[in-house]
Amino acid sequence: MAHLVELRDIYKIYGEGLESEVRALDGVSLTIDKGEFVAVVGQSGSGKSTMMNVLGCLDIPTRGDYLLDGTDVRELTDRELSHIRNKQIGFIFQQYNLIQSLTVLENVELPLIYQGINADDRRDLAMEALERVGLAGRVKHRPTEMSGGQQQRVAIARAIATKPPIIMADEPTGALDSRTGREVLEFLQQLNREGSTVILITHDNGIAATARRCVRLADGKMIEDKQQEVDWF
Repeated sequence: MAHLVELRDIYKIYGEGLESEVRALDGVSLTIDKGEFVAVVGQSGSGKSTMMNVLGCLDIPTRGDYLLDGTDVRELTDRELSHIRNKQIGFIFQQYNLIQSLTVLENVELPLIYQGINADDRRDLAMEALERVGLAGRVKHRPTEMSGGQQQRVAIARAIATKPPIIMADEPTGALDSRTGREVLEFLQQLNREGSTVILITHDNGIAATARRCVRLADGKMIEDKQQEVDWF
């Protein structure tokens, strides 16, 4: 059976050939199967953000092969990459990335608009996602009228509204207090139990411990890949 994600000897090099060359990823190989919950952990400069950009098809590696569900990502056009990001991957970011001038409902509907889903269906899908995160009663509010935890839940609803097979969370608790951060991690675990593949990017070992598997990076290299016993919330 093919892996959902397969990185083969991946390099991401900035300023290649120059004295100032930076190898953000330096020969990384990794496989992730459907239904896994994987934490990619490392300190600043370890390569974890670059790894997220490559895995999320936000950036293309300098060398090496990236197969996503059997498709060679490096051979895709910008339009095809955009389609993958919109259809196959739900992104959750530390800073929420909500559009302040739009309502909660409009923010969650955005990726559905890009998919060409009609107005009635996208409203139903957006409302279903908002109900899941407990915000069905706040659909007309704008992000500035909400707490950080509520904004992150809007961002989660937006990520899951398209029902993508992969959820990619980049430091999703970084701007939250500990209680709200725990709720976000709990929800990611729930999504994983329901079959979503979850990739969690973090610098925090405690947060990484909530994943079933931990991949550790340092100086652009993968230095550890281990299965973990997890205490589910």
